[in-house]
Amino acid sequence: MKQVEGEASCSSRKGKLIFFYEWNIRLTWKGTVKESGAKHKGLIEIPSLSEENEVGDTEVNVSKKKGDGDILKDLMKTTGTAKVREALGEYLKALKTEFTTGMILPTKAVATQELTVERKLTGNTLQVQASPVALGVRIPTVALHLTEQFDTTVEQLYSIFTVKDLVQKFSKSPAVLEAERGGKFQMFDGNITGEYVELLTNRKITMKWRCRNWPEGYGECAGLTLEFRHPFQFFWR
Repeated sequence: MKQVEGEASCSSRKGKLIFFYEWNIRLTWKGTVKESGAKHKGLIEIPSLSEENEVGDTEVNVSKKKGDGDILKDLMKTTGTAKVREALGEYLKALKTEFTTGMILPTKAVATQELTVERKLTGNTLQVQASPVALGVRIPTVALHLTEQFDTTVEQLYSIFTVKDLVQKFSKSPAVLEAERGGKFQMFDGNITGEYVELLTNRKITMKWRCRNWPEGYGECAGLTLEFRHPFQFFWR
């Protein structure tokens, strides 16, 4: 590998992955002529590997320093180019599988299934019985801890998350709140829904919540710890 310039990126939109990549790649090659034992070397240049072209249509240029050895150059233009395109295909395969792991969350209704196979050998007959088994999907998660400071009182901030009128004022949309343990809530026209897990008046709020467009069965647990200091501090977990 002599030189690589470019970039690759991937984004998720409406449950579909969109890839963008553009690379300029330069490689060196060398070989030996069998009859004479002469050694030669040259360059392979891929001026534009991008999502606009299939791997088979990607331009691959082969060059060689002046002198004999054109037989090697011709070999590189055929067999060598095929090997290069094969390697490019492996790269794109890895880009679209390993790199994108976890970017799209599977829906609950489309859980991964795997066939478990039970083999029974009776005489010379092999019987295969298969039954579908739903598998869980492991989604990478992280714990996030934040500390914020507010110029207000503990009582006022606690009310912002538990009093319907105040929630509707800051969200500028209808809300439904049952501010008690196990009570449900809806905010932002139902785009945010959840449940109060724990409520300690003016001290702590723990809740489960999710966005409407998240896959069914996925959500977050958020804990808010309120402590009066100077200035007032708010801990978000």
